[in-house]
Amino acid sequence: MKIDSINLEIIRLLKDGRKPFKEIADILSITENTVRARVNQMVQEGVLDIQGLADPKKLPGHQLIYVGIKLDTMDLVHKGEEFSRLKGVVSVSVVTGRYDLLLTVLLNEGYTLLEFYTSEVAKIGEVNSAETFIVYKSFNTKVPYIL
Repeated sequence: MKIDSINLEIIRLLKDGRKPFKEIADILSITENTVRARVNQMVQEGVLDIQGLADPKKLPGHQLIYVGIKLDTMDLVHKGEEFSRLKGVVSVSVVTGRYDLLLTVLLNEGYTLLEFYTSEVAKIGEVNSAETFIVYKSFNTKVPYIL
């Protein structure tokens, strides 16, 4: 799929959440059907993934954490896919630096950090170490898209 300037602009306009296709069309001076068709094509081809983001501070009893994972293998993508299927995992990124993977995990009163490690992380082999970062406050819960 060719990613042209219109597709990039549509992605940029969607970064702040759900924006009506009609509003995007008006901004770009194109038809609403053109926006819909382009978004559907980008989603179908895996270029674009539209997700809802929850603000944990507005979810009583929930806690957002990040977990850095160091592995004993270089099969990072496969391990990332394994971690992505664990209960509570919101996202997994393959990263550079001290860790191989960075997990975003959402916990609640019925699903604790201890349970996450003992019942979920314990299922995954070749984990060398893990470090937990508890999020006290987030100032930007959206990942910006910069053209």
